[in-house]
Amino acid sequence: MRKGTVQIYSGEGIGKSSAAIGRAIEMAECGKSVVVIRFLKSAGGSDILKRLEPEIKVFRFEKSESDFVNLTEEQKQEEVRNIMNGLNFARKVLSTGECDLLVLDELLGIIDNGIIGVDELKEILSVRGENQSVIMTGIQLCDDICTLADDIFRIDTVKFKIFPEE
Repeated sequence: MRKGTVQIYSGEGIGKSSAAIGRAIEMAECGKSVVVIRFLKSAGGSDILKRLEPEIKVFRFEKSESDFVNLTEEQKQEEVRNIMNGLNFARKVLSTGECDLLVLDELLGIIDNGIIGVDELKEILSVRGENQSVIMTGIQLCDDICTLADDIFRIDTVKFKIFPEE
C-alpha cells in the first residue's frame, strides 16, 4: 500500500473483512501500527482478533449481539450512540496520528443504514495525516464514496462449474 491511501473492499462476496484484516497483519509485520474498528458486527470472531494485540488494536463499540436491522427502535438508537462513539474514536485516532493504518470494518453499512452520510465520512477522513492509510469495508458502494478512495476492490462470489450438469 502506498503512503496515505484510502482503500475500499466492497461487494456481495464473502471475504471483505478478511482481506482487510490480512492487510492489517501485513502492515503490522512491517512494524506499522494498526487500529481496527468493527461496526455492525456481532462479537463473534473478536476473541481471535484480540490475540493480535498489541500489534493490532481491535475495537467494537456496539453492545448488542443482534444484527442492527433486527433491533427495536429503542435498541437501534442506543447502538447509534455507540457507533457514533466508535466514529469519534476513529476521528481521534486519525487526528492524533495514533496509527499508520486504520481499518473501518463495515463502515459502508453505517452509511447504508443512514447512521452517517458521506459528508460525515469526508470529515473523518479529512483529519488523517499524510502517511496514514484507511481501509473501509462493506457491501453497498455509491459514486460519492468512490471519489474518496485511491483503490476500490470489488469482492463478489462467482460459482463456476467445470463439468456440465448431468
